[in-house]
Amino acid sequence: MDKKRQKEILRVVGNIIEPVIDELGYELLDVEYVVERGRWTLRIYIDKEGGVSVNDCAIVSKEVSPILDVEDPIDNSYVLEVSSPGLKRPLTKEKHFVWAIGKKIKVKTEMPIQGRRNFTGLLQDFKDGTLFLDVEGEMFSLSYDNIEKANLVYEIDKSIL
Repeated sequence: MDKKRQKEILRVVGNIIEPVIDELGYELLDVEYVVERGRWTLRIYIDKEGGVSVNDCAIVSKEVSPILDVEDPIDNSYVLEVSSPGLKRPLTKEKHFVWAIGKKIKVKTEMPIQGRRNFTGLLQDFKDGTLFLDVEGEMFSLSYDNIEKANLVYEIDKSIL
């Protein structure tokens, strides 16, 4: 499956399930459609104030699964997974980047900037659709519209070891 078709599936699935997830009191963080161990997996990341439990994931899965079966936005068979964001929390919406100011993040851009597409650094600011990312002392301005994928980078607090 080409990247364009995959992106379209993610958009359609997101549009179908986001209102349901919102109504249940959760936030849709991200949707992935990937091949793992030889099978397609549709992974839905959710969150809520105070975090997400296994029971929360089961509730969302139970509500979303029949809707996806009826709407049928994906031609082939797949495994549905509903997950918490985990330590490498995806950053998909502008408000996620505002929340992540001061944190280390990893960003992959759609189009190269200064010959590169992958950036890992400290998010200094997010203003007017632009991320200001400090990558080892070099400041990069990345357009939100150019982001293919972004997530938090988990760092162990070495002072507690």
